[in-house]
Amino acid sequence: MNGVHDMGGMQGFGPVVPETNEPYFHEAWEGRVLALVRTILYTRAWNLDMFRDSQERLPASVYLMVSYYHRWFLGIVQSALEKGYVTQAELDAGHSLGPAKPVQRTMTLAEAPLAHIRGPFGRDATREARFRPGDRVRTINAHPVGHTRLPRYARDKVGVIERVQGFHVYPDAVVAGKGEDPQWLYTVVMQGTDLWGPDSDPSVIVSIEAFEPYLEAV
Repeated sequence: MNGVHDMGGMQGFGPVVPETNEPYFHEAWEGRVLALVRTILYTRAWNLDMFRDSQERLPASVYLMVSYYHRWFLGIVQSALEKGYVTQAELDAGHSLGPAKPVQRTMTLAEAPLAHIRGPFGRDATREARFRPGDRVRTINAHPVGHTRLPRYARDKVGVIERVQGFHVYPDAVVAGKGEDPQWLYTVVMQGTDLWGPDSDPSVIVSIEAFEPYLEAV
């Protein structure tokens, strides 16, 4: 979706100023949010793509005003409500008001290190890749209301296939409830001037990871 999260190529946000000796967490609750996310993903209540989508659907005014981990927390709450793992009444009460909805698995202390391991997204290919390194392609001009991994600044643009990255789970389909629908994934190299016009820095080269449904032959 064309939400405010898709900031690539946007201007007016000021410089990015690195923080000296930046701590892992600025507040203790941020660490708990990280642990909560990893634990929930382990239960398979939802997956990483769905978690990203929940944040992308936050109102722009909220997305821009809250911190990184606050945005994570709001995404957790939204997903938990939508999938029936918690009710608004329970959130208001601050405790559960009934039996918990079952999940596929729960994490024990001994299994906690597994929370740092992402499951593989690659799948056995069921068809040949449409493109090869060196092929010129154009990205589609699409503006889906759901989740997509194709950034707005790179739509309807020409690039060159640099690498075939394999056959992977297609996030757009997963979030849309259409299953894994694996697709070929490519690294596509684009010139900055093709993305942002002749006045942009001519030395800029951008690489994006693009799934095959995003691409058309040139």
